[in-house]
Amino acid sequence: MITVSIDAMGGDHGPSVVIPGAALSLERHPQMRFILFGKADEIEPILAGHPKLKAASTVVDCEVAVQMDAKPSQALRNGRWKSSMWKAIEAVKAGEADVCVSAGNTGALMAMARFCLRTMGDIERPAIAAIWPTLRGESIVLDVGATIGANALQLVDFSVMGAAMARALIEVERPTVGLLNVGVEEIKGQEEVKEAGRLLREAELSGLEYHGFVEGDDLGRGTVDVVVTEGFSGNIALKTAEGTARQIGEYLRSAMSRTWLARLGYLLARGAFRRLNDKMDPRKVNGGVFLGLNGIVVKSHGGTDDEGFAAAVDMAYDMVRNELLAHIDHDLQHFHNGQVRASLDAAVEDSGSAAKAAQ
Repeated sequence: MITVSIDAMGGDHGPSVVIPGAALSLERHPQMRFILFGKADEIEPILAGHPKLKAASTVVDCEVAVQMDAKPSQALRNGRWKSSMWKAIEAVKAGEADVCVSAGNTGALMAMARFCLRTMGDIERPAIAAIWPTLRGESIVLDVGATIGANALQLVDFSVMGAAMARALIEVERPTVGLLNVGVEEIKGQEEVKEAGRLLREAELSGLEYHGFVEGDDLGRGTVDVVVTEGFSGNIALKTAEGTARQIGEYLRSAMSRTWLARLGYLLARGAFRRLNDKMDPRKVNGGVFLGLNGIVVKSHGGTDDEGFAAAVDMAYDMVRNELLAHIDHDLQHFHNGQVRASLDAAVEDSGSAAKAAQ
């Protein structure tokens, strides 16, 4: 039995999307149970239309809903202890739920999750990881928006966490990891990325295989199992990919309806177009996971529909079922408590001293 706590007021549409989305996911995973946090007078009328979900859910009334445009500091100050977002996260900390899902304000969700759950071990900054459809299947991409700018050690931390997630979800014994860069040559890119690449090459971590630098077109090819970058470039890459998928979809719909011959061709190839549409639909892979926290939090896109929110709940279910936290905790302990981290720290210190001497 897996219990999911849901911020029912999160997102652009609130309970009108969250409740039907949870109901869709329950159909696929009937062993789930839900705790729905939010304004009961808005939740319960919609919940009444989904009797199976109602039987599997508990509604907790909350007087505050975090606004989508609220600043993280403001949301944390005003919504702490009493908002639906905070209560949903707190349920994970208290052990009442195994995972939290919210489509709410990303900055506020990260601030509250980090404040409530705290980071694991020596992790300085958490990351948001997304599942990325590729020509080979699926890859993990992180960070896609949590950390703007990251130093070399943080990028190595992201690599360790991303590899653990890949082993848990994609079931690859030794995932390949690549650092997103402007070229594959070792002399290209920002100093932090080049330093992280050097550290990963020298560390020879047992839980991953360092591939080297990868470029933007490698994301779709599935060149590696895990692509690591900092949050600014990662978020741009994510939004660009989603926008491109929608653009191509619109082009195809327009082309297929332009002439009677095109419409006939569509009817003959309808099955292939459906498979293509499923592969390109951003809703199918909706959801980003906050990695590096003492608990699992999944962020759904705020503007998604019920199918998209269901995909985020599905992801949350898979995270718990595959014991994601145990995988990450094991790898981080090995990294931070062993000689590997000590050697990396020494390398970074030596590199910093050399740079100062050069100046």
